[in-house]
Amino acid sequence: MLLFFILLILFIFAVKFKEMARILAVDYGKKRVGLAVTDPGRIIATRLETIPTDKIWIFLENYFCKENVDTVVVGYPRQLNNEASEAVRYINPFLKKFQQKYPEMKLELADERFTSRLAFQAMIDGGLKRQKRQDKALVDGISATIILQNYLEMLRNKQE
Repeated sequence: MLLFFILLILFIFAVKFKEMARILAVDYGKKRVGLAVTDPGRIIATRLETIPTDKIWIFLENYFCKENVDTVVVGYPRQLNNEASEAVRYINPFLKKFQQKYPEMKLELADERFTSRLAFQAMIDGGLKRQKRQDKALVDGISATIILQNYLEMLRNKQE
């Protein structure tokens, strides 16, 4: 009987631990990668940082060691006609390598059309000065946040 309760407690802990996993968003670019992450409750998307593209693998390895992440959402650029844009030629190799390195991680693609424009508008609405709005790293980070917030809203709409 005691063994049953111990297994039950371990099962409940495992379920709760899984629920507390974060979702990481990646706005992968040729020069920079914008990153955003959810809180453990998966309610709010927050800009994490923007790093040079050549540092993404080191960043991911370190971040996954420190934080419980079970899903990664990658912005996938599409054209207005819904076909993949030319930018996929450098995003697809990233996706392939990610799946090889982290096969247990859930990988989702999210439409990232207009996220840069939305990020720029959010900067204007937030009152950022013109010089700060020209910071491409900031735009990439905000774009990742928009990608992630849109993904969270899609998940909520599926539950309703």
